[in-house]
Amino acid sequence: MKRKIYNQILRWKQIWDGRTALLVDGARRIGKSWIVEEFARNEYKSYILIDFNNVADGIIELFEHHLTDLDDFFNRLSILSGVQLHKRASVIIFDEVQVFPKARAAIKYLVKDGRYDYIETGSLVSINHNVKDIVIPSEETRIDMFPMDMEEFMWAVDKGMLWDFVRDCFNKRKPLGQSLHRQMMELLRTYLLVGGMPQAVAEYVEKKDFRRVDAIKRNILALYRNDISKYAGRQAPAVTRIFDNIPSALQKHEKRFRPVQIRKGARMRDFADAMFWLDESRVANFCYAATEPSVALSLNRDDAKVKLYMGDTGLLVSMSFSEAQLEIGGVYEKILRGKLEFNKGMLTENLVAQLLRAAGHPLYFYSCASRENKDDRMEVDFLIRKEAVTSRHNILPVEVKSSSRFTVTSLEKFKRKFTSYIGESYVMHIGDLEIKDGTVFLPLYMAGLM
Repeated sequence: MKRKIYNQILRWKQIWDGRTALLVDGARRIGKSWIVEEFARNEYKSYILIDFNNVADGIIELFEHHLTDLDDFFNRLSILSGVQLHKRASVIIFDEVQVFPKARAAIKYLVKDGRYDYIETGSLVSINHNVKDIVIPSEETRIDMFPMDMEEFMWAVDKGMLWDFVRDCFNKRKPLGQSLHRQMMELLRTYLLVGGMPQAVAEYVEKKDFRRVDAIKRNILALYRNDISKYAGRQAPAVTRIFDNIPSALQKHEKRFRPVQIRKGARMRDFADAMFWLDESRVANFCYAATEPSVALSLNRDDAKVKLYMGDTGLLVSMSFSEAQLEIGGVYEKILRGKLEFNKGMLTENLVAQLLRAAGHPLYFYSCASRENKDDRMEVDFLIRKEAVTSRHNILPVEVKSSSRFTVTSLEKFKRKFTSYIGESYVMHIGDLEIKDGTVFLPLYMAGLM
């Protein structure tokens, strides 16, 4: 399937020309191995893929005993793989490099040699778990990869022309019109249910069977829980409880993670290590409170206030409903038709978080619970920063609404209080694009275009 990260990898190849290796980092099952091999097949004269989850003993022996003589190392590697290597025209892929840390340690010397390019794939949490007794190479360029976003999903279902029109409407700030907007909302609900895990998307494209898609997503969730048990060590019980708590936390009004929901009397610092592990796994998207909406959002981050969103909304759907509920209640069909009564705000806000994160935005929100001044009481779902920073008006507040009836009281308070910080303000909603009272009301499917 077509993925945007392909062009990022191409830029790395063109800019660095072998002076660094590339590390593609992301959660399990998001398509890292597939896109890297596709890139190697298209952009190089030859490539060797070493999958450290399933590697021959002879390859392991090369890293153990032959790295001191790289001429001998490459000659043996070429013979064992049956692939001829060409100077500055071949790439060697270290797939799931975390399984064999010595290979990652060798990157320093292989890059310095300069004959070939090197691409590594892995999950950061498992990579960092396996670094004992090795030197972490500084000769790495890292690219974050995420599940398929709305645009990539549109490509997969052969609606690329429609998406080009959506993008044009966003850029020109004009509505799609009733018919095309209705079609896009149906596609958005489909994307919400299927999610962006490539295996689930491929199954949907081929079979159009949500039950088969759901089975794939539950297998992925089981894999994530197995990874927690395998890599989280002493933190595994805490990480599992936080992970399993995400749907219930998102159903609450504030949607914030509260330690007392996990253990009575607990505080944030009691779960600091577990939260760090979950953040590195990329399974969840962390959204931190900003105490002030200045351009330096990271410097105003309040680690004590955080929302946890699932990295993929399709996985959140499967976490939120049992298989029996999906089967007996026809949940998928009802959500697809917009007929199911439940906390739609949970899925909608998670979806916007997922699309913003895939678009490269770190996630922040603003919240003030002042008891003294009602004008200070407000909560804005997301704050993102303009791509081109200016002297003022760099922060773009984003509110998310899941129904046709809503107010924008918090957003209006926020705009009045922080007028010098604020650029364009957005409300993501189920309606078509419109501009009203200085606020841009965007349809939900445009979230990744901001």
